[in-house]
Amino acid sequence: MTTPELLDALNWRYATKAFDASKIIPADTWSALEESLVLTPSSFGLQPWKFLVIQDKALRESLVPHAWGQRQIADCSHLVVMTVKKSLSVADIDAFLARIVEVRGGTADALLGYRKMMLGSHEQGFMSTDWAKKQAYIALGQFMAACALLKIDTCPMEGFVGPKFDEILGLEAQGLTTAVLCPAGYRSVDDKYAVIPKVRFAAKDVIEHR
Repeated sequence: MTTPELLDALNWRYATKAFDASKIIPADTWSALEESLVLTPSSFGLQPWKFLVIQDKALRESLVPHAWGQRQIADCSHLVVMTVKKSLSVADIDAFLARIVEVRGGTADALLGYRKMMLGSHEQGFMSTDWAKKQAYIALGQFMAACALLKIDTCPMEGFVGPKFDEILGLEAQGLTTAVLCPAGYRSVDDKYAVIPKVRFAAKDVIEHR
């Protein structure tokens, strides 16, 4: 990919207000986008999230009233509900260390120093729900960029009632809570926001070189 192609994709992307409900993302394309979620970086590499991909139409319709009536979550091809663990446990840390050994080889003993460092942060309360939600926003950004490169439309959404989403999706029993939403699909020809200019401050106003 060339730099002009990259910038073209990012300029093409916008927060889609109306999706074409008749268009569905092809399975192979969606599989790649799910992998982009899996590949998201996170603090310590701990990945304190679960991404719910919701295609059930009735379930999505039941969520619309709790998202300020925004139709994107019902009319998109795939709705990604980015959820995070409300509290990270020592068991979660050890599960991650076991995964490192599984993927890279070596022994758990060789990772004791890393474990000690993570436990120190855990004991000081750094691995909070707020921390986990910040990690989810890294996933959101990566997912939206990946979609833009594949000409898939997205709309990042914070406009929803968290407790109602958690209740309807049964997240409490899993120790999870909703962080942010991202419908994905194809823009409607009737979405006027697709053609208006993107508004950003000039680079000189937001980037400083030292």
